[in-house]
Amino acid sequence: MMLQSFDPASRALIWEGPVADAAACNRAIATARASLPGWRARAVEERIAVARRYALVLEERRAALAELISRETGKLLWESDAEIGSMIAKVEVSIAAHAERTGERTAAMNFGRAVLRHRGHGVMAVLGPYNFPGHLPNGHIVPALIAGNAAVFKPSEIAPATGAAMADAWAAAGLPDGLLNVVQGGRATGEALVAGDIDGLLFTGSAGAGAALRRALVDRPHVIMALELGGNNPLIAWDSPDEAASIIINSAFITTGQRCSCARRLIVPEGVVGDRIVAAVDGLAARLPIAAWNEPGDAFMGPLVSDQAAAAAHRAVSDLVARGARVIRPFAAVDGRSAAFVTPGIIDMTGMDGPDAEIFAPLLSVIRVPDFDAAMKVANATAFGLSAGLISQDAALWERMVEESRAGVVNRNRSTTGAAGNMPFGGLGASGNHRPSAYYAADYCAYPIASFEADGVQPVPINGLA
Repeated sequence: MMLQSFDPASRALIWEGPVADAAACNRAIATARASLPGWRARAVEERIAVARRYALVLEERRAALAELISRETGKLLWESDAEIGSMIAKVEVSIAAHAERTGERTAAMNFGRAVLRHRGHGVMAVLGPYNFPGHLPNGHIVPALIAGNAAVFKPSEIAPATGAAMADAWAAAGLPDGLLNVVQGGRATGEALVAGDIDGLLFTGSAGAGAALRRALVDRPHVIMALELGGNNPLIAWDSPDEAASIIINSAFITTGQRCSCARRLIVPEGVVGDRIVAAVDGLAARLPIAAWNEPGDAFMGPLVSDQAAAAAHRAVSDLVARGARVIRPFAAVDGRSAAFVTPGIIDMTGMDGPDAEIFAPLLSVIRVPDFDAAMKVANATAFGLSAGLISQDAALWERMVEESRAGVVNRNRSTTGAAGNMPFGGLGASGNHRPSAYYAADYCAYPIASFEADGVQPVPINGLA
């Protein structure tokens, strides 16, 4: 069976290759395990040197890799270039995190010393998403390799070429054979990889897939699992209507709404201020330029990742409208374009019950509330807990937001999608399993070993004996 990927803007074929079956996944795991001893035996400085050469290769290939991501996902070229920049920066961030969070520490004791060390788990399965097909799996692979692990990587079936290009960059950097193996395919390949003899599973993707992975590993507690899942993220906009609009637009519609941290629910006060906020967002959304990655001029949005993704989003929006949502700005197809192109949509869901689900598309739901107590109640009325935001000049409201919000990323007067690589990134509830990535990825890539050490053998007291 062959796997293919297509440019969602033009439907041109980008890549094709064989799908890995269970036997191929098991061979990749066995190869990785056979390569582990030599890699672990290297000093961490040697592993770091390979990672730094990988960053140099990414920089040398930056333009070509950015174009590949854009062709395969439809992402605009400026966004793809920024993604490669994040991948490059991840190397130094991971080196610093490894030293700070999983390094070696010694304390003098009366008998000798207490030593804390860390060691990689072994063979890590990495399952990548399509929205950031380079950056997000890269955020698992770089710290895993630095910590002394091997990895078997299954890219998203929608972005296989990007995954293959990443592995090629590691090979060009001098990573020894067998330490990073790529298996291509869809759900069946992922299931076969997870069923194999792995020591860790590092996954970024949907909450539904994350729940299935939890179930698959319920009887294998020795397999460490880090899940970064989706969100039904709230953004409370309480004042400053004109200034808030651009923050809301960037929160809801950046990357055509295909970020797990995008704002999905806009919570505003009832009355004039809320009306002004919604009107300003609607007016700005109407002007957002939409284009393919290779068209001239600046654009804010490209297509969704596929015709199928667009169709699923259209069905979800139609369902909300049928339930009673009022359309403020239609979520619609773009005339003369492939079906993957859509316009940003805004709907009013005040007073109605909707599904607590992530629609991975540029759709923003407005909810009007009478006071800030109600705003916080609505914000937390979700099983998810990835990101949240407050737009307000009132410092007291911000203190409440930080204290009461149930999310792992909580921003003030900035986009909900804003996150720093030198800080943790992850969520609560259905958004993760309390193993945040980014700077804290070092934590799940190695386990601690605590030791008491004495150089000489000396007797120790035994209670009750003279």
